[in-house]
Amino acid sequence: MCVAADWRRLYWWVVLQWVVGVATSGPCAQRCDCSPKLPLVDCSSQQLSAVPEGVPDATQVLNLTYNHLKTLSSRQFFSLRQLRELDLSANMLTVIEVEAFVGLQNLITLRLSRNRLKIIPVGAFSGLPNVQFLDISENEILVLLDDMFGEMPSLQKLEASENDLVFISNRAFSGLPNLLELRLERCNLTTVPSEAFSRLTGLQHLRFCRLGLTALPNNSFRQLQRLQDLHVSRCPWLHTLAVNSLIGLNLTSLTLSHCNLSAVPYAPLHHLVYLRYLDLSYNPITTVLSGLLGDLLRLQELHLVSTGLLHVESGAFRNLAFFRLLNVSDNRLVTLEESAFHAVGSLEVLRLDGNPLACDCRLLWVMRRRLRLRFAGHAPSCVSPVQVQGRMFQDFAESEVARTFTCRQARILTRKPQDVRSDEGHTVLFFCAADGDPAPSIIWLNPKRSVLTASGRIRVLPNGTLEVRYAQVQDSGYYLCIASNAAGNDSISVSLRVRGFPASSRNRSGSFFLDGWSFASGQTAVNGSQPFPFDVKTLVIAVTMGFLSFLSSVALCFIFMFFWSQSKGQIKHTATIQFVPRSSASTTAGRSTVETGRFTMKLI
Repeated sequence: MCVAADWRRLYWWVVLQWVVGVATSGPCAQRCDCSPKLPLVDCSSQQLSAVPEGVPDATQVLNLTYNHLKTLSSRQFFSLRQLRELDLSANMLTVIEVEAFVGLQNLITLRLSRNRLKIIPVGAFSGLPNVQFLDISENEILVLLDDMFGEMPSLQKLEASENDLVFISNRAFSGLPNLLELRLERCNLTTVPSEAFSRLTGLQHLRFCRLGLTALPNNSFRQLQRLQDLHVSRCPWLHTLAVNSLIGLNLTSLTLSHCNLSAVPYAPLHHLVYLRYLDLSYNPITTVLSGLLGDLLRLQELHLVSTGLLHVESGAFRNLAFFRLLNVSDNRLVTLEESAFHAVGSLEVLRLDGNPLACDCRLLWVMRRRLRLRFAGHAPSCVSPVQVQGRMFQDFAESEVARTFTCRQARILTRKPQDVRSDEGHTVLFFCAADGDPAPSIIWLNPKRSVLTASGRIRVLPNGTLEVRYAQVQDSGYYLCIASNAAGNDSISVSLRVRGFPASSRNRSGSFFLDGWSFASGQTAVNGSQPFPFDVKTLVIAVTMGFLSFLSSVALCFIFMFFWSQSKGQIKHTATIQFVPRSSASTTAGRSTVETGRFTMKLI
């Protein structure tokens, strides 16, 4: 780091000054301590309310910490042209006037932390062409204004953590082409100031921690092409990363810890082919999936500490040929199999401590390499089986490893033949119980040798039983149950024959398809089966429910009409109807004679 190199040069220069006996010129400022041999003036903890007068012009280091300074006036330090470090930390500063530091042409380090600054005006840092390190942390700054640091072209490190920042202007970092490191921690920012970051084209290290972020949107850091180290941590509401949130970056180190990520962000990471260090600790990540980290070809270290990790799938670290350190301590892992790695030959450090490890054949590879593997001072211990519970890995003698770290091959207990003949529409169960050490997993294959899942019409129940609901003719065939664990596999085959109903009797049977219903030939039913049939019970219930709904609607209409009519004033309860009977009409002398009739009807 360039700042560190400059500090070393300053240190040896001061030592040289002491050796040759060069003293500061002039008397020392009142209530300050001036070294007779060194160009250093210490005015700390003197309850000063203003910058003291009489500081020697040749002073190179001025310490004004822990005083009561409230204001820095314009040209406050104009005479101290040799000053290289100025420390104003832990004061009560609320105002820094424009051009307060004019004249400090040789200043390299400026510290303003632990004050009460709410805003720093544009121009306050004028006249500081050589400052490389600026610390404005632990203030009350609300906004970083446009061109705030515009006259500090040599600035390499900016510490702005622990402020009340709610907004960073788009041009706040303009004029900082050489800034290498930026720290923004414990602020009130809820979004990534992407436009402001785009000005920092030379930035290499960014710490973006303890913020109120809820997500990293696409193109959050797109212009930071030289960024090597991105540290985003302690953002408890950060639960998602957009697919292109890290696009444009060529990181070598990435930390996304103490957040709320529920899974490894495989998609946002896949293009980071130069990444060597990845820390996802303290996120609720329970599984590392197989093969999805393979694009991180140069990855050397992965940290997944205290994530609640339950399972690392086989092939999880495939293609990671340079993988040398894995830290999965303080999780809920029962085992970590060798098949998860591309090659364990490159692995140097393995942290497995703090997990409920089962010391069986799955961890035999760790025991065989325990003299070459380093556990970083935290050797793992066994939780099961009972006879080795609590024993550290290094406590096992070589002679007992082979007989202790063993497994018992999976064995299916239900060997009785299961050949079922069933009528169409019935439910069929096939049983497959197994034991072994470790406990075996059970999968079922259908007649087309596709794996069946826990959902659908044909499904695998949690106890390993295969359920075929509403059996169809097309379900007929041989099904295969496979029980497997680390020590081996076992399998059995069962058969199902489903008898369909004749076409002439389908409509009279308990199970039938509605006539006139058809399905597209390209439709794929669940687990390869046909569409669901209908039974009489289901149809009766559906018709009954529909009839009840109809009656309810009619009753509601009558009630509405009754109350509506009541609101329209006086209602006539009788009606008189006049009519002409067809047989009463006659013609007399060319004239028509019509006899009319009348009757009265009572309205209800």
